[in-house]
Amino acid sequence: MGRTSSAVKDRYNAKAYDEIKVRVNKGRKAEIQSYAEAHGQSVNGFINRAIDETMERDKEGGEDIDTQRVVKPGGLAQGAGNE
Repeated sequence: MGRTSSAVKDRYNAKAYDEIKVRVNKGRKAEIQSYAEAHGQSVNGFINRAIDETMERDKEGGEDIDTQRVVKPGGLAQGAGNE
């Protein structure tokens, strides 16, 4: 694949998608990859499905979710009584 093709794909991806970096504990990545593969999915597909299903379940349950919750760089959540 030439540089031009990669550049075109990069430009398309930048326009079409947002990126979210997810950090997991050491060893968890392999566990997630194995689970996704065993269910015929990519890791990205599995994570998106997990997000979609959780959001839908929370919406159906009428759960009041604090959307103003902010995670500090240290990983501690701020908001919803966790200051």
